[in-house]
Amino acid sequence: MIEFPPLSSKLDHDVPCAVCRASNRGSMVMIPARKTCPSGWTREYYGYLMSEYYNHPSPTEFVCVDRHPGVVAGSSGNQNGVLFYPVEARSAVNNLPFAPYIDGAELTCVVCTK
Repeated sequence: MIEFPPLSSKLDHDVPCAVCRASNRGSMVMIPARKTCPSGWTREYYGYLMSEYYNHPSPTEFVCVDRHPGVVAGSSGNQNGVLFYPVEARSAVNNLPFAPYIDGAELTCVVCTK
């Protein structure tokens, strides 16, 4: 992981598997670049959008990692496994409208249920 103070203490620890299950709510959505849910939805957690390093050759997916993630007890050390990196906003990519994002800033995310 690159220097990212909110999660630097998690470097070289295994991430526990997590599944979001909310009784009586049948829909779940992860929304990148937000910390709040749309009206009528319930926020389960929010954190940082993360993925594999942008130039690693392996397939990847975008995952919303809780802002206070846990680690597998007793795990530490570089095992050269899958690595999570924060996704950063970049204004030069795809010529998309950029406001309100900040160039180089890490993107947040939220997981909502309904």
